[in-house]
Amino acid sequence: MKPIQFPVDSSVLRLIQFALREDIGTGDITSDLSIEPTTQGAARFLLKEEGVICGLPILPIVFRQLSDAIHLDVLVEEGAYLPANTVIATATGPALALLSGERTALNFIQRMSGVATKTRQYVERIAGTNARILDTRKTIPGWRLLDKYATAIGGAKNHRIGLYDMVMIKDNHITACGGIRQAVERVVSEVHDRPTIRVEVEAQSLEDVAEILSCSGVHRVMFDNFTPELVAQGVRMVGNALETEASGGITYNNLRQYAEAGVDFVSVGAITHSAVALDISMKLVVPRQA
Repeated sequence: MKPIQFPVDSSVLRLIQFALREDIGTGDITSDLSIEPTTQGAARFLLKEEGVICGLPILPIVFRQLSDAIHLDVLVEEGAYLPANTVIATATGPALALLSGERTALNFIQRMSGVATKTRQYVERIAGTNARILDTRKTIPGWRLLDKYATAIGGAKNHRIGLYDMVMIKDNHITACGGIRQAVERVVSEVHDRPTIRVEVEAQSLEDVAEILSCSGVHRVMFDNFTPELVAQGVRMVGNALETEASGGITYNNLRQYAEAGVDFVSVGAITHSAVALDISMKLVVPRQA
């Protein structure tokens, strides 16, 4: 499997810089008043509960904004499922920089590890079926690339990143265009010379599924808020003509029922919008003067 690449993107760097400014403001007044500028420190990052570790590439980026003298050693693999009380990384350098970046660094890796852990739980829930978990756009504003990276680390497949990289004709588009066929025909006439653009159409009933199947240029049908039983019927109607996706009203408890209905994909907003941060701490040890 091709390794999942951390999103080295200017928007991620700006997000990290904004987070540091938000926290530090005019200065870390407690550390500045209590610690000598020459004090060196060693810190360890401790995973305090079991889960999937994610976001380790963030650590050097955060601390690099504060001091080039900080040295980081990552001790575990990104995406590994680890037991509680695992030391995941160590850092040495100016104590002031370590403490000023502590909360920001932890906020990033705790959130990302929480998303990856929750995603892994959903992926394992449908193990043995042919379905794949998809993420959604229900992400923290500004965190889109990081949330999507974390779901991929957890084993999900990324759905569209934003409104720009895939056509998804939903109920509001259908209403605005006057119907499914009108919406599809208008879209297909505009993207026919852009073969990389995929077209997905939302169905709210089996009648919608039949109409979508009668349209050309569609790649995937989404069964929106269908019961598992209706999804199974929709899958039989579609056969191999289109990719199929279930979405809406899907929980961890009913997830496997949807996967067993035969769909190719199950999209789940909960893996991002309801993920709980994993408990990770940073402890400073052996402070010394330079």
